[in-house]
Amino acid sequence: MSMSPSRPYMLRALYEWIVDNECTPYLLVNAQPEGVLVPQEFVNDGQIVLNVSPTAVRELLMTNEEVEFNGRFGGRPMHIYIPVSAVMAIYARENGQGMVFEVEDDPEPDPRESGNKGPDKQPGKPSGRPSLKVVK
Repeated sequence: MSMSPSRPYMLRALYEWIVDNECTPYLLVNAQPEGVLVPQEFVNDGQIVLNVSPTAVRELLMTNEEVEFNGRFGGRPMHIYIPVSAVMAIYARENGQGMVFEVEDDPEPDPRESGNKGPDKQPGKPSGRPSLKVVK
């Protein structure tokens, strides 16, 4: 039985947990994939950290496919759009508690289409069930 990805559910739950504990939720985002719309002048090493607290953003929407909101960067308004697969971590600014997500090369891999690529497997790449780490 195929299940939908757990990342968007974990993202929403951790966001609510961080806010309920009166902390500031930050997202670490991979700014390089196609479709990511973030202020490029604040991207560092292909990543950006975004404050997504209720006081910092407007119209926050977290669906199973994307995170989007309106915010201000350098004093100018901007609409932010992030595919959920580009979210690398969510954590509380005050204490670092949260979760790091495993990197996704393809948001919806289909093993039937890719075939068996045993010899092409990259060393050090995890196999089997994904693992999640807590940021402290």
